[in-house]
Amino acid sequence: MAKRFMFMKRKVMFITALLISYSMTTRGESKFEVTAGADWVSSYVWRGMYQTGVSVQPGLTLSFGGLSLGAWGSTDFSTAAKEFDITLGFEAGGLGIGITDYWWEGEGNPYGHYTDAHFIEGAVSYNFGESFPLTLSWNTMLGLHADKDGEGKQQYSTYVGAGYDFSVGEDITLSAGIGVSPWTGIYHKAGTEGFALSVVSLRATKELKITDSFRLPVFVETIVAPNQDNVFLVIGVSL
Repeated sequence: MAKRFMFMKRKVMFITALLISYSMTTRGESKFEVTAGADWVSSYVWRGMYQTGVSVQPGLTLSFGGLSLGAWGSTDFSTAAKEFDITLGFEAGGLGIGITDYWWEGEGNPYGHYTDAHFIEGAVSYNFGESFPLTLSWNTMLGLHADKDGEGKQQYSTYVGAGYDFSVGEDITLSAGIGVSPWTGIYHKAGTEGFALSVVSLRATKELKITDSFRLPVFVETIVAPNQDNVFLVIGVSL
């Protein structure tokens, strides 16, 4: 176990060093940017798994030279549950690499309680560009904290996704997605094992004109989660 932990620790250190090195090489051609926003959703569904009901989900990202540091959260209105995620990543030429610390613990519990409440995930994605707007992603829990089975063994839970965006008319964007889990992990319903189809989804987004200079994006998403034997219809507003 100690050797496995050291291996994963070296992997995280290597990816972090790669991100910092990339940022330094692009410093002369980029500028510092801050982006902020929030979504209001009728229910929070993550990779085919229902999390909570009506929620507000704010996000803040600092970026420079392709390197970014982002914080994202979710708080619902009916329970004490909350989520706070931190992501370090970079993008270049359609390629994206990132490390995310997912924290899902509940109101009033300490952030640093890593053993049971934190998931550390490494992710790689690639977007083929505007002429072929397909995005492929591979996301794996790095086996450091909460991603364990009933026997306490690391699962290295993995989610592989594909998404494609296209326009319908002048003001409606459709986003089709599919996600699979190639081996048993947190995305599996109790009693299921092996390869699983986690998500098939379709989102429609339309910008509502509020004033001449302000438009409000509203979306509706249908999510079919075969592995969870469930289906969801979510509506949301982006600010």
